[in-house]
Amino acid sequence: MPRYDILVLGSGPAGQKAAIQAAKLRKKVAIIEKEPYVGGASVNTGTLPSKTLKDAIYYLHGFKLRSFPNVSYSLKKNFTMHDLMARKEQVVKNELAIITNQLERNDVHIIHGTASFLDPNTIQVAMRDGRTESYQADYIVIATGSRPRRSQDIPFNNRTICDSDSILDTDSIPKTMAVLGGGVIGCEYATMFAAFGIKITLLDRRKELLRFVDQEVIQALIYHMRTNNVTVQLDEEITGVKEDERGRVVTTLKSGKTVVTDMLLYSMGRASNTDELNLGAIGITPDKTGLIKVNEYYQTDVLNVYAAGDVIGFPGLASTSMEQGRLATCHAFKVRQSTLPKIMPYGIYTIPEISTVGKTEEELTEKGIPYETGRAFYKEIARGQIFGDVEGLLKVIFDRDTMQLLGVHIIGEGATELIHIGQAVITYGGTVDFFVHNVFNYPTLAECYRTAALDGINRLGKN
Repeated sequence: MPRYDILVLGSGPAGQKAAIQAAKLRKKVAIIEKEPYVGGASVNTGTLPSKTLKDAIYYLHGFKLRSFPNVSYSLKKNFTMHDLMARKEQVVKNELAIITNQLERNDVHIIHGTASFLDPNTIQVAMRDGRTESYQADYIVIATGSRPRRSQDIPFNNRTICDSDSILDTDSIPKTMAVLGGGVIGCEYATMFAAFGIKITLLDRRKELLRFVDQEVIQALIYHMRTNNVTVQLDEEITGVKEDERGRVVTTLKSGKTVVTDMLLYSMGRASNTDELNLGAIGITPDKTGLIKVNEYYQTDVLNVYAAGDVIGFPGLASTSMEQGRLATCHAFKVRQSTLPKIMPYGIYTIPEISTVGKTEEELTEKGIPYETGRAFYKEIARGQIFGDVEGLLKVIFDRDTMQLLGVHIIGEGATELIHIGQAVITYGGTVDFFVHNVFNYPTLAECYRTAALDGINRLGKN
C-alpha cells in the first residue's frame, strides 16, 4: 500500500496550497481528485469562469461607455453566447495548465478517483477505470469543496432550468431570465446577464440583499440593477417552477405573482462535498448541510485529519481557502505560522463590482460605537471621468475620537483592487490621516481615499 506523509482530498484552492506547502517542506504528498482535471470548482465551474464572463461582457458590450456621449453601447448582434463561453474556456484551459505544471514541478502526485475513509490514516480510492486502490498517510486534509445546492422541487433540465454550474454550458441567449436567490452568486449572474442584454427578474425570500455588506453600497447596487433592466423582487417565497407548453419557465410565488421567462437560474447556495467520504468510519459527523467542524488550526475531531475551504463553511472564498489549506499543512508538520488574518476583504464581481473590508455602519450602530463616514464619488476624480465610471463610490468609516480606520466599502470600477489599500491601513491600525498626507499617483482611482478622508474629517467640524 503506497504511503505518503500527507494526502490531500481535492485540488481546489485549499487543496492546492495544502499540497504545495507540504511539498515545500520536502514531504511526500499526493492529491486525490474526483474529476479528470484539477482546479476544483474555483477554476472549472465557479470563481474563474464567472469572473471571466463578467469581464468579457463588461468590455465587449461597452457597458462603461454609457457615460460617453454619441457612443453606441448596444448589444452586438453578431456576438453569441458561444463566443462568450469560448473566452471562458480559453482562460480556464490556461489556468489549468499553470496549476498542473505547479503541482508536477513540486513532485505532488495526482491521483484521479473518488476518495473515502477506511480509517484515520487510510483512504480508499475508486479509480475512474473501475479499479480500487488504497493509500495511507500520517495526515489527511479534506478539501473537497462544494457544489450548487439543488432543490428536489425544481425540475432541472440543464437547458432552460439551470444551476450555476450548468448555466455555463448553455449555448443560447434567452431574452428573459429569472434568477432565484439574491446571494453573491445570484447577484453576480443577474448583473452580468443584464449587461448582456437579457431582461432579468431577481427573486429572493429575504427582505435585504447581501446583509453582510454595507447597505448604502447595496442600495447603490440595486439602483444600478434597476437602471440596467433587472427587476428586483425581495421577500418572495417560491411555490413552484414548471415548463409550459411553449417551453417557457413559469415560476409561481407565494404572494400570488407569476414570473414567466425563457430561462431560470437557481442559485440558492452551495452544498458541501462530504457525502461520499465515509466520514462515519473515522468518527466525524458533518452538520445537516455537510459542513465539517474544525478548530483554529483546521483540525477535525480526529486530530490527524484536517479540513479547509468550502467544507468548513463561511467565508468560503477562494482567497481564504488557499490560506486555510496552507495553514492546515503548517500545523500538521509543526511549522510555526500565524492564524488566518481577522481583517479580510470580500469581492463581489457584480456589474458594477463591490468590495468591502472591516466594519459596516450597521455593525457599528448595533454595537454603539461612535463613528464618522467620508465619501468620494468617482465623478469627482479625474480617473473616474477617464474610465467613464461616474457613478462609483468609495466610502470610509472611522472612529470619531481616535480617527482609526474601521471600514472601507467600494462600488465601481476596480473596487476589488482598490480595497487592499484600505485593508492594509486597517490591519496595521492606521488612521484616515494617512490618506490625507499620503501621495497618490495622478490620475488614479486611489485618490478617492484622500477625497473620502477629507470629506469625513470635514464632517467632524474640526477644521
